[in-house]
Amino acid sequence: MIDWISETTGLAVHQVKNTIELLDNDNTVPFIARYRKEATGSMDEDQIRTVESHIRYLRNLEERKNTVLKSIEEQGKLTPELEEKIRAAMKIQEVEDLYLPFKPKRKTRASVARAKGLEPLADLILAQEITEGDPLEYAADFINEEKQVNTAEDALSGAMDIVAETVSDNADIRKMIREKTIKTGTLSSVGLNDEAKKDFEMYVEFSEPVQSIPPYRILAMNRGEREKMLRVWVDVDEEVMIEAVEQQCITMRKCIFTDAYIKAVQDSYQRLIAPAIQREIRNMLTEKADDHAIEVFARNLRALLLTPPLRDKMILGIDPGFRTGCKVAVIDSTGKYLEGATIYPHAPQNQWIEALDVLTGLIEKHQIDVIAVGNGTASRETEKLAAEAIQKTDRDLFYTIVNEAGASVYSASPVAKSEFPDLEASMRGNISIARRLLDPLSELVKIDPKSIGVGLYQHDVDQVKLSGALDQVVESCVNAVGVNLNTASASLLKYVAGISQKVAEEIIKHRENQGIFQSREQLKRIKGLGDSRFVQAAGFLRIPESDTFLDTTAVHPESYNAAARLLAHLNLDIVRVKENGGLVRQKITDHKESLDQLSRLCGCGTETLKDIIDSLEKPNRDPRDAMPEVVLRHDVLSMADLHDGMVLKGTVRNVVDFGAFVDIGVKHDGLVHLSQMARRFVKNPLDVVSVGDVIDVRVLHVDADRGRIGLSMLLDNNT
Repeated sequence: MIDWISETTGLAVHQVKNTIELLDNDNTVPFIARYRKEATGSMDEDQIRTVESHIRYLRNLEERKNTVLKSIEEQGKLTPELEEKIRAAMKIQEVEDLYLPFKPKRKTRASVARAKGLEPLADLILAQEITEGDPLEYAADFINEEKQVNTAEDALSGAMDIVAETVSDNADIRKMIREKTIKTGTLSSVGLNDEAKKDFEMYVEFSEPVQSIPPYRILAMNRGEREKMLRVWVDVDEEVMIEAVEQQCITMRKCIFTDAYIKAVQDSYQRLIAPAIQREIRNMLTEKADDHAIEVFARNLRALLLTPPLRDKMILGIDPGFRTGCKVAVIDSTGKYLEGATIYPHAPQNQWIEALDVLTGLIEKHQIDVIAVGNGTASRETEKLAAEAIQKTDRDLFYTIVNEAGASVYSASPVAKSEFPDLEASMRGNISIARRLLDPLSELVKIDPKSIGVGLYQHDVDQVKLSGALDQVVESCVNAVGVNLNTASASLLKYVAGISQKVAEEIIKHRENQGIFQSREQLKRIKGLGDSRFVQAAGFLRIPESDTFLDTTAVHPESYNAAARLLAHLNLDIVRVKENGGLVRQKITDHKESLDQLSRLCGCGTETLKDIIDSLEKPNRDPRDAMPEVVLRHDVLSMADLHDGMVLKGTVRNVVDFGAFVDIGVKHDGLVHLSQMARRFVKNPLDVVSVGDVIDVRVLHVDADRGRIGLSMLLDNNT
């Protein structure tokens, strides 16, 4: 298994072996990637998860092989050759193909024929040895009125059913037809009703090769089929397929049973092989499309979670609405809710002036720095209100549009109810909108990742697989950023490596009953957090209040001694390092010692030493600081303000297979099609942009009636 994974991934054997051992010992992926670099050769999280996925598949494969071998052996049909083939198989599909002839079946036409005693006649047909005589004369020997074989024709027909199933159960034939269908087949669809012409216009009469059809089209066709608007199938040249099976089966054309054999082959393909292979290929395409869609969703989610926080700002959040009004909430620079109101600037109340007075009053009272407007219903109308409020104040004030997907899910959740038991759900939602601007990661972890809405067809893919992948992304982001143990919510803490939901709740209880944590060591007292779990979690938790400086950094407690030796060797103390982290690297340069020499002196690996140096140099480094900053605006654009050729700054809101949707400050997001992203060929938009990126775009065309805006990242005809 290790050798196969090594060959498949291009990783060294020792990297794979060590990684599997670490995973088997219940080490988490973030911990392995961050604190076991010597063992893995500095593999990143994606590589570790790839190894994890491969070993899980291979172990499941091995388990299935053993089950299949045991079943065949119990039937007394296991031969050394068959066992060797099964053991050598590297795909579950290969194992299932080999098992098919021995797999217990429900009642079939072939099993009925066998019960009538017609298997010997089928064997004669399959043997292709008899070249003289009349097939019906041989078949007449099997007439048995008690078993309802009344004529020779009945006997021959039953034997052909057995032959058809035997051909269908042949692993080599299945493999051949599967490969030919994948190579030459097309995924085709037709519309079933007038609704299809409206909702699935492109797919009313559609066909694309199985090998090249994009994942998003597979998901669209699946949805159309599920909604009974499309009929979808894998189309192949049936005659070519049947001829290929015949060539593999018919070896003696002079045999008197050849015509019967050919008819059985045709029946086998049409009734048994083709439907089964169609199902397999449809499942394969769906799985491939699911995996791709989930990967896109995961990468978009990662970019969104790592949006830079807008630190140290007083924020006013607005959850827009028409009839029920706009909910307004003020939070301070720590995220604490201060005050809220409901305003009715839009129809049917149209209390614009009153709403404006409320906003400006709150802005002046709380010295607001930024207004966060949710991007839901009435968003752009409310944006105008925010812009007008800014014009009426003397403050250096801005507004921005915030993705509010999932805010309503949060507002009705137990987490929101426990945070704000005295507020109604709609008010909790706009507090979430404001907090998403202050610290997107801390707020978004409270919401089911599937509800955040930065994907395509997320409700159509395998939901279990989607949830698992998105949880991994959240876990990765939380641990990459690090968590303040004394301020983090249970929703955030539960994603820290080694910390479960129950342990997170125990940490919150400890803070409430015994006060804040003064050191990482105190964490060991938490119920349910054993020594091994502490090792996983400790490095990702920060304690600014600790007297031990290293507790505020990413240095793991197991490396504190190594860090102390390094500082002693460099004749540095913590006070000087806190004042100027660059002294560590400067002193190392002055000493003219290699990292290998220093790591031996400190008693740790070279990679661990590099991380210690990085952490001492920038103890509070936040990877989000390297991401594009939020676009803040003063004024409002409308579609009427846009004209072809206009260049604007926008924020990428979603990335899909065919391009990226960009918020340029008007009611509708514009689309940068794949072909407008670069002058080179772009296969995957995620290779060019990510959610949250701030980019310059040129307006290509505006369709105000349909609310569509075409954009280009090619800013002129020459660049």
